[in-house]
Amino acid sequence: MGHREDLLEGAKRCLLTKGFVRTTARDLVKESGTNLASIGYHYGSKDALLVEAFVALVEKAGDGFDDAPATESEAKGGSLERFEQVWANVLRDFPQSRSIWMLTFEVITQGERLAGVRDLLVKAQREGRSGLAAAFTGIAESDLPDDVVETEGRFHTTLLNGLMVQWLFDPQSATTAEQLTEGMRRVMGRMSQE
Repeated sequence: MGHREDLLEGAKRCLLTKGFVRTTARDLVKESGTNLASIGYHYGSKDALLVEAFVALVEKAGDGFDDAPATESEAKGGSLERFEQVWANVLRDFPQSRSIWMLTFEVITQGERLAGVRDLLVKAQREGRSGLAAAFTGIAESDLPDDVVETEGRFHTTLLNGLMVQWLFDPQSATTAEQLTEGMRRVMGRMSQE
């Protein structure tokens, strides 16, 4: 690996152990075995490096969200079965990804102290919405229309953030995929009665 990759891997480790606020440039250099000048040369700033590392961690955590559905009916994008399957996958992976969700919570709660990081992450949010929309619709990210990303992607991001908070607070009482799906079924049912 070169310095760029070493820095990225070191930044991931620092984020998982120290978080955004406590990670210093010196920590990154020590963890990656590189030098201070490499951060600026390859990433422009410590914040830009940390954001890229954070996005990579979140993407990796999201890789299992869209695991192959168990039945053909679950494969149908937009179905309640797919909705439940994807949320079951998300919740299944929460324990292994707890440190990433804690890091996300740090970014949310420390936003004012992380102004530069926050601005960079706001730009990366569209990618997150796109990934979630693809998982739930079954449409490849590259083929997703903008309106799907900006509506359905935002909807699922909102649900994900709520589940993350519930799960971090008390995993035993957090909403399950089945409860979320039944809630969606009932809300849709009430809307169709109007």
